[in-house]
Amino acid sequence: NTVASCIYILENALFGMGNPLLDISAVVDKDFLDKYGLKPNDQILAEDKHKAMFDEIAKKSKVEYHAGGSTQNSVKIAQWMIQTPHKVATFFGCIGTDHFGEILKQKAEEAHVDARYYQQTQEPTGTCAACITGDNRSLVANLAAANCYNKEKHLDLDGNWELVEKAKVYYIAGFFLTVSPESILKVAKHASENNKIFSLNLSAPFISQFFKEAMMKVMPYVDILFGNETEAATFAKEQGFEETDDIAEIARRAQSLPKVNKKRQRVVVFTQGKDDTVATIGEKVTMFSVLDIDQNDIVDTNGAGDAFVGGFLSELVQERTLEECIRAGHYAANVIIRRAGCTFPEKPDFP
Repeated sequence: NTVASCIYILENALFGMGNPLLDISAVVDKDFLDKYGLKPNDQILAEDKHKAMFDEIAKKSKVEYHAGGSTQNSVKIAQWMIQTPHKVATFFGCIGTDHFGEILKQKAEEAHVDARYYQQTQEPTGTCAACITGDNRSLVANLAAANCYNKEKHLDLDGNWELVEKAKVYYIAGFFLTVSPESILKVAKHASENNKIFSLNLSAPFISQFFKEAMMKVMPYVDILFGNETEAATFAKEQGFEETDDIAEIARRAQSLPKVNKKRQRVVVFTQGKDDTVATIGEKVTMFSVLDIDQNDIVDTNGAGDAFVGGFLSELVQERTLEECIRAGHYAANVIIRRAGCTFPEKPDFP
């Protein structure tokens, strides 16, 4: 029975670990932005002066909640692309024992992701407020509980580690390097020793700059490296790649960094917004054009990178070719940028 064998292969086949955030979005006015010193279009980490803002925005009329955070977004989109069976993706991360945590659990369940959160009482569930004014979105992330992930109290537990062992493809956004590099290393080594696929995202320029040591400890285990053009440029500078701002050349050099599992050649995939996606395939660097979109149809590009990775992973976990993975990534990103936040229609229309 091919259906049964397909299901057997896929459940918990994709493993993600990262910072779970409850996305709270609402339309606000300029006074609200001014009150908290926010720019109309920005992405920042919450400071003390923003703490009251999360409760205030949650009280707005027409507030929307979504399961968010970079890695969780990507595995959620991978699950949406695959549709059935449910729970293809496992997700680990830390939340609080509070109302926002309960909403996050419910939202992950609605997205059919097998979210196994580590719950603790010290910090509240992490949140990301999207303050919408017209076409602009000001994002304020309060990592809170997401910062409290504990390897010994969660990843190392037999029942949880069994889920890691069940997976074939692993994906972690670079943001998690700021939280638990030892957890990333444990998962990355497992993937490498068992010839499974471990993927990492550069995630943001500051990760390559300020968490370079942690990143480079993981890099020898990375089979697929994702990033966008800005992150790639910062990574190249930090790595001391001789004067080059040529993205294809940066991809080539990132590919040839030391690697433990010699059975798999590293693949480097750099997206560049509306410009061609750059990917190393074998010894060649290939350009893939993204899907055309009318600028007027673009609502919000914030989730585009996470969506691209989600689409890519949905095909990767089904052992499709790299070209197919990129095509699915472009499709998912194209869907997401037409909508506010990292949301999607009920079903994909991906052939």
